[in-house]
Amino acid sequence: MIELKNLSKVFPTAEGELHALTDVSLTIGDGEVYGIVGMSGAGKSTLVRCINLLERPTAGQVLIDGADLCAMNQKQLIARRRSISMIFQQFNLLMQRTCLANICFPMEIAGRKKEDAQRRARELLEVVGLPDKAEAYPAQLSGGQKQRIAIARALASDPEILLCDEATSALDPKTTRDILHLVKDINRRLGITVVVITHEMAVVEEICTHVAILDHGRVMETGSVEQVFSNPQSEAGRRLVYPDGVRIDRLPAANVVRIAFNGGSSYEPLIASLAIDCGVKVNILGADTRNVNGQAFGTMLLGLPEDPAEAAKAAAYIKNQPNVTMEEVRDYHG
Repeated sequence: MIELKNLSKVFPTAEGELHALTDVSLTIGDGEVYGIVGMSGAGKSTLVRCINLLERPTAGQVLIDGADLCAMNQKQLIARRRSISMIFQQFNLLMQRTCLANICFPMEIAGRKKEDAQRRARELLEVVGLPDKAEAYPAQLSGGQKQRIAIARALASDPEILLCDEATSALDPKTTRDILHLVKDINRRLGITVVVITHEMAVVEEICTHVAILDHGRVMETGSVEQVFSNPQSEAGRRLVYPDGVRIDRLPAANVVRIAFNGGSSYEPLIASLAIDCGVKVNILGADTRNVNGQAFGTMLLGLPEDPAEAAKAAAYIKNQPNVTMEEVRDYHG
């Protein structure tokens, strides 16, 4: 378990102190895929570097399985860091080494025998789907292949925790999905706790079980991905979850309602069923929905019929649907 308690990080600058993190407290359970998401400058990368003490916090505690890394001496810290691996946006491979040698590198540092290290490296090449790239050099690989080698290298020390700092930001959408599926599969097969640092909500949707929203160095909200995506509580959360969506609380019309989908299978059948079962047609004025682990989350703005009886029939039908909530939107001007 990872516990961050009242973590703060202050950097001195020519203009004065920069508070990169302020009183951050998080608990990340064993085996979770935990997303830490925020816009640029939110403090995400500083936070992840504090987890393994590449950045030493100005105040607070970093506890791994109850042991405070901040209280350890250098020898103890080096030993504890072997259970925490990290992958980066730019891969950080050693260009003069083959892929096999890159994966062997952390095992060499740990004093593992060359034969054992190479055998384990070849096993990890199988895990990441690149068994034929042992003798290739990083310059000969695509971006996705480089990240797979970086993941194999990160697994070489048999870590309990894998930190991913914007690990897919330099990749195209398909390669991003492939890498995320690989990370999720590694989490499932090996039980490694994964901490994903990202500014992309699509990454969180794809693989995370829980998420924390970070803004200006502070945690604005935390919860399961389903909870946060269905009903973000903070302004920062709403900006991230619905960047182009309908802001209902800012819409200044009669018969306009907001529908929130809280985990059903899909929203299309609701609209179709409304027409088929009730004979009522509605206008979709705006929508921002997404699929998270096969469940529908998000919001939709509907214009109900002008006829009061038809509108009431539609409203009653919607209210009786599972995993759907509805509220009236007053003074809508489109």
